[in-house]
Amino acid sequence: MSDAVAKEMNTPTVPATEISPRLAALWKRGTDFLECPIAIMCGAMSWVSERHLVAAISNAGGFGVIACGSMTPALLDAEIKATRALTKKPFGVNVITMHPQLMELVEVCAANKVTHVVFAAGLSPGEAMKKAKLFAKVVCFAPAASFAKRLIRSGADAIVVEGSEAGGHIGPVSTSVLAQEILPVIRDVPVFMAGGIARGEAIASYLEMGASGVQMGTRFVCASESIAHPNFKQAFIKASAREAMPSVQLDKRFPVIPVRALINKATESFNDKQREVLAKFDRGELDQQAAQLEIEHYWAGALRRAVIDGDVENGSLMAGQSVGMVTREEPVTAIMSEVIAQANAALSGRLAS
Repeated sequence: MSDAVAKEMNTPTVPATEISPRLAALWKRGTDFLECPIAIMCGAMSWVSERHLVAAISNAGGFGVIACGSMTPALLDAEIKATRALTKKPFGVNVITMHPQLMELVEVCAANKVTHVVFAAGLSPGEAMKKAKLFAKVVCFAPAASFAKRLIRSGADAIVVEGSEAGGHIGPVSTSVLAQEILPVIRDVPVFMAGGIARGEAIASYLEMGASGVQMGTRFVCASESIAHPNFKQAFIKASAREAMPSVQLDKRFPVIPVRALINKATESFNDKQREVLAKFDRGELDQQAAQLEIEHYWAGALRRAVIDGDVENGSLMAGQSVGMVTREEPVTAIMSEVIAQANAALSGRLAS
């Protein structure tokens, strides 16, 4: 990348819509925690939430998050450095707790002075969290109030509560129900709501319920700055909410975390993959964790085929139910301006277009 392009990317592009005093007050705890003016985190979407989209979101006033996914420590190190070349604003790194090199990934974050580390996948990060807290703010995902309380006792500085409307790996409970369950009882740390959020009215409602901010993923897939293949973006633009369906678990003995994606040939291939892994598990060739990792590797490969190669038939089209509200490709600043205007209008009692 040329110095001129890097300089341009490092120049913050603030959305044209001004944040109202009411909105600023409602998400102040979130903006203080994220160290940015807009308390909207970018969901960590493998192959999509990389340097270009992450930097664009942070430069626009939001909070970009690198999706580490199945990256090696060396690849993560390169991605963090490349993101820093595009933005001087804060951003985070999302790491999967079941990653076999979890501690090494945390060490890479420490070496690069990452300010926020997000632990995902449900399992308690344990020692990795303790190490991360030495240099960063720690964010964890919680599927229930009891789990959130346990994570806070373990040292989590903030919680993301993600409902079943989300894309990718999901839990069984909707965002609206989780908000009612968790927001009234978790006050110790900032809580960010996620799953199915694409408009400012929803953001405003969760803030008024006690959230400190939100996380959006699907809404940013078709951002101009997203490197997702044009075929992938077009699949999102054409899709309706009901086309984003969760994957099926074939065997109770082998709990597979459901993945929400647009239905295509890859959906059938995943069922075949489950059968293959189950057979290995039954023969004793794989233990539970190794089997789960093999499933994760399947998703990583299938997602790359769709996002990078543009194979929308045989690749995974992970998408949240908010995909029906993704209607065009547009810059991150336009997305931010639109949702801020909607939130401002909702909070002032007016209806936004």
